[in-house]
Amino acid sequence: MSAMRIVALSSLLAATMLAAATNAIARSADNDELLTLPTSKENIEAGLEADAYQTGLSAYIWGYPLVRMERVARQYSDVPDPKPATSYRAPVNQIGWATLLATPDAKDMPTANNDTLYLSAVVDLSKEPFILHVPDTNDRYYVVDVFDMWQNLAHYIGRRTTGTKAGDYAIVPPGWKGKLPKGVTRLDVSTDKVWLWGRLRVNQGEAMEPLVKLQQQFTLRPLSEWKNAKYVATAAKLPDMPDTGSDPLGFYKQLAFALKSNAVPPQDKALFGQFARFGLTKDGFDDSKLTQPQRDALVRALKDGPKVAVSALSSSGTERNGWSWVRGLDDFGYTYPLRALVAGPYLGGQGEKEAMYPLRSTDSRGDQLEGSKKYVIHFNKAPPVSAFWSLTVYNAADKMLVDNPIQRYKLGTDTKGLKVNADGSFDVPLQSTKPDGEFAANWLPAPSGPFYMILRLYQPKDEVLSGKYDLPQVEPVQ
Repeated sequence: MSAMRIVALSSLLAATMLAAATNAIARSADNDELLTLPTSKENIEAGLEADAYQTGLSAYIWGYPLVRMERVARQYSDVPDPKPATSYRAPVNQIGWATLLATPDAKDMPTANNDTLYLSAVVDLSKEPFILHVPDTNDRYYVVDVFDMWQNLAHYIGRRTTGTKAGDYAIVPPGWKGKLPKGVTRLDVSTDKVWLWGRLRVNQGEAMEPLVKLQQQFTLRPLSEWKNAKYVATAAKLPDMPDTGSDPLGFYKQLAFALKSNAVPPQDKALFGQFARFGLTKDGFDDSKLTQPQRDALVRALKDGPKVAVSALSSSGTERNGWSWVRGLDDFGYTYPLRALVAGPYLGGQGEKEAMYPLRSTDSRGDQLEGSKKYVIHFNKAPPVSAFWSLTVYNAADKMLVDNPIQRYKLGTDTKGLKVNADGSFDVPLQSTKPDGEFAANWLPAPSGPFYMILRLYQPKDEVLSGKYDLPQVEPVQ
């Protein structure tokens, strides 16, 4: 074959391949809208609106726990006068204890338990570490959770993890380089403020005076005053958060305020950088350059954000026999919707080894639990736990305990007169009116309207953690 013929064939082959490639690109362009979308004013405006929505939604889900914790820090350090016995509020850097179990009148904490006396302390570590002293509780269940300002549960102090002997625990802020006294356990945290959230077990009907004396043996002092038994915390108050009034974008202003005293975690810096596109940066929230469609999109994001958080019950939870619960409350990772949900209506929730919180709002047919109906909950046996268990009913509307004529707000390990069959099984009538029949003593009062329940399992055994224990079914009574 002549050289000219070879060149001609090669040129033809190259042209054929180029045409095929061009046709392939054209065909792919038919399925790639970005390659063909005009850069028109309409498309740009629509894109800015969509971008504001998606970044604004991400900012809400990511930042809600920080805003919530800053709000709680101020709420729980604002002590009413007179202070109710069920309140655990205390000034900054001081321990507050509830001295009575929660009742329907206790409005500070949604889904409060009726099993333990709550402890709360908002601690400012900006100057130095604080040392928490815990007394010997003689095997009585207690736990003090150390939360950072992102609602991350950094440490447990209590029966399961550190035992019930007396001990001293230093809560150390980031960057502190000092030396701690001998015998003090160091607990490092990632923010300059923390929230201590504790629980002390109360057995039904026991005298409260000895428990109050035990509470008084828990102390919180700055490192420089650790050995000063006469130390009294000076009055301290956190700066007010921005008053957003009726500003529909007020959440972002409060988030920007909270970020001034809480650094963006290193693993979140790339995510946070995206929020600059709608005006949220380390310098604050500047909405002066937003278009009206962008503003509308951000308002819509704030409306949809709570729904995304609530969806974590499905996306991050486990459902068994009609009950739903989530694991990993002490290690959220990147599951920001779950962290936001817990920071909201389930503030202070703990990891599953400390406690499990199966939640139920429907009967065996999948219908919403309603006070106009009657139900029976059948336990094959009591939940296997190393501490104790309880079943508590809450109003669906306000997530508070249910007022009732016998003042029974939960049923559990220490319920006096609980009727149990010889094989360990028992039934619980669940209704708004007093029942009759064999198991009337086991009545758990329900409200007149929609409600839900939480089955608390403190220090659950492996049978629960592995799923081998059958959670009780809720059957409607015909």
